[in-house]
Amino acid sequence: MTGLINTSEAMSTIPVTIKPRPEAAETLRSSNGHAPDSPRPPAHSEPPREKRFFRILRVADTVIGVGALLGGFLATTIDRMPAGTQEFLEIRFTLKNLLLVLGFAGVWRLICILSGLYDERRTASRKLEAIRVLGAVTTASSVALIFPLISVTQAFSHRAVLFCWIGGTAGMLLFRSALRALLTPSRHKIQDILIVGSGPRALSLYYSLFAARTNGFRLLGFVDSTDGEVAPEVRSRLLGDLNGLEQLLMRQAVDEVLIALPVRSRYTEIQHTIEICERGGVPARYLADVFQQGRNGKRHLNSEPVTAVPPHFSAEDGRMLLKRWVDISIGGLAFLAVLPVLVLAALTIKLTSPGPIIFAQERYGLNKRRFKMYKLRTMVDGAEAQQELLESFNEASGPVFKIREDPRLTPVGKILRRLSIDEMPQLLNVLRGEMSLVGPRPLPIRDVSRFSEPALMRRFSVYPGITGLWQVSGRCDVDFDNWIRLDLKYIDEWSLGMDLRILLRTVPAVLDGKGAV
Repeated sequence: MTGLINTSEAMSTIPVTIKPRPEAAETLRSSNGHAPDSPRPPAHSEPPREKRFFRILRVADTVIGVGALLGGFLATTIDRMPAGTQEFLEIRFTLKNLLLVLGFAGVWRLICILSGLYDERRTASRKLEAIRVLGAVTTASSVALIFPLISVTQAFSHRAVLFCWIGGTAGMLLFRSALRALLTPSRHKIQDILIVGSGPRALSLYYSLFAARTNGFRLLGFVDSTDGEVAPEVRSRLLGDLNGLEQLLMRQAVDEVLIALPVRSRYTEIQHTIEICERGGVPARYLADVFQQGRNGKRHLNSEPVTAVPPHFSAEDGRMLLKRWVDISIGGLAFLAVLPVLVLAALTIKLTSPGPIIFAQERYGLNKRRFKMYKLRTMVDGAEAQQELLESFNEASGPVFKIREDPRLTPVGKILRRLSIDEMPQLLNVLRGEMSLVGPRPLPIRDVSRFSEPALMRRFSVYPGITGLWQVSGRCDVDFDNWIRLDLKYIDEWSLGMDLRILLRTVPAVLDGKGAV
């Protein structure tokens, strides 16, 4: 891949205003990502997700059944279909055929229910589930044999039923495997945890979550304001006091804050901690016995019951799973569709200017985690090294850097940017799970290092996107304050419908080229 990808120079870590103790600093600087003197965290034991799993399957199985029936019919009659798109679209569908398909969908769903496909106990093993799927599809396909009998034109043949059986069986088994893989959290994904507190509650939580040397959680450290006696396990990992918590959350990637303060004596500090986390878009949880209210958000971290202070976006929200499916399905199709354009653009870049084809730059993503974002190179090779010399020409307000007539742009790069073709490789970031199709734009390290308001960090509580409200509202014609306002508006008002509307508005915005730089 040498010569294809240009990775930006590694930048120094943004300083945190909290001055951690030397022992705690070692925890953050550990080369392998784990505290050198602390046990690695235990495996993350997620609560059962069978309810969501079966709820999705009830809809998916019906869609697969109808799709298998229609697919079998098309596969066996493709040679008898009208020639040309226009003639195909002029096919008339009778009310009788529509009612027959709807009736088959209802029968298919009923057979799946009676076969126990949505009963956790009757599908406990994958082998048992496969047998039940096979039985359900065979029964439903037997019912479908009525179609060849009532077909006046004999267009619906027994071969179509055979294809329906094959497609239904394969589709249901494959979908179940894919859904389980999507719902099961990665064992290799580490959750970075910050504990607020340093007393017996915090120590108990530490031993509960981090006693075993298995993957799951990683302790960043403790934060607390106390002059009392502190256990050695806590003191060696104490990062600072509560006055510096907000600055720490601004500069450190934190997946979750666990509050382990005593409620009677430190109720005000608990509330203040929750406010800081909400302002910065960082999920917070407190031990479930701290407050008696808010039990709807209670779940378990290992054996510890905790209650959530949920952000608007939550990994436990079923809509996030659906959003991810939209990203994978639309993103995958879009990547295949634009692949010829990418190949042509890559060839043009290589022939017109020296340097790599793909430009990879570190950006901030979800929870301020860094990732490499991919773009087609639109500037001269080594353009990043020249940016410091151009700072005085910056035309953007706030901490971001933009020049409308950037001298580093190549002639081909100007065209690629105007048509947003340079952004297309980010579909790979979407498929890798680092970005979403819709969301706030991922910002470079240089820009984020100049953020001064903690509330700005809330934009990192969601996955960054290829497009968003900013792009369909004028792109670079929007100043920084309105840009951030649109990002936070998206986070506060997000819905799947909003994502689809933004995607539809992106196409004319790109073709128009308004505000592109």
